[in-house]
Amino acid sequence: MKPTDRSQVKFKPGILQNYLFILPAVLIFSVFYIYPFAKTFQLSLCQWDGIMPTTVFVGFANFKNVIFRNTAYWWQSMGNAGYITLIALTLQNLLALALAMACDRAIKSGNFYRVIFFIPPVLSEVVVGLVWKWIYNGDYGLLNYWLSQIGLSGLTRTWLADPKIALTAVAITHSWKGFGWGFIILLAGLQTIPRQLYEAARVDGANAWEIFKRITAPLMVPVFALVSILTVLGTMQAFVLVISMTGGGPGYHTEVPVTRILASMIASSRFGYACAQGIVFGLVLLVVSMLQMRIGKYAKTD
Repeated sequence: MKPTDRSQVKFKPGILQNYLFILPAVLIFSVFYIYPFAKTFQLSLCQWDGIMPTTVFVGFANFKNVIFRNTAYWWQSMGNAGYITLIALTLQNLLALALAMACDRAIKSGNFYRVIFFIPPVLSEVVVGLVWKWIYNGDYGLLNYWLSQIGLSGLTRTWLADPKIALTAVAITHSWKGFGWGFIILLAGLQTIPRQLYEAARVDGANAWEIFKRITAPLMVPVFALVSILTVLGTMQAFVLVISMTGGGPGYHTEVPVTRILASMIASSRFGYACAQGIVFGLVLLVVSMLQMRIGKYAKTD
């Protein structure tokens, strides 16, 4: 036998050992991700009320209903989620970037501020939703009380009961709850930029805006792309905050896709239809994420 053949024979047990190391992760991923997805897709092709043991195969009829028939509330929920996502991509991430740039400097008590800014994301969404629901309360809420105290009582209103502003109120709460994640990621990205670049730019007479435009922004493009993708995926799947604050009301004005899927399952007992909604929603998130990755790569090459 040739030496190369002996080396290959000796290498085979190592390959088997490597597969054994990743086997637990593969099993966990298969049980909790692959199997549920396969089961969801199977149910999406059927009509099932969630109670009877038998299902009726209907093919892609559920998908046609989701996309083309009686879809006003479904696409309204998608639009609501898109609006919350837009607020998060702008207000939330701009706030996170501003705070990250402030903490990136050698400021006094910088570590203390880092801990404070990271507290909102680790709080329970139910608790945050209930607290902000109390703040927005039209009768005894803290927001209306403050507005009255500073002479702006004309701006007081029932924030979560007004269809025109309820969704914006939820979006602001969501941005407050989630900016800490972006803050931590952006701060980590800023700290990877060599300090010598900033020092050289200052020596050349560059101001703060030129330093940000020429040094910080180009080097942070991959981090910006990551934060935007995580923001979209997290915001589009918002559920607990909406349920605890408004329950999707008033009417359907604050419903998001996950609450609409829940309504299809529980209120209408259309489990197959709800599974089809979930798959369509997942495909939308996949497409949006791929577009964001393409845009991030294009911006990086430029």
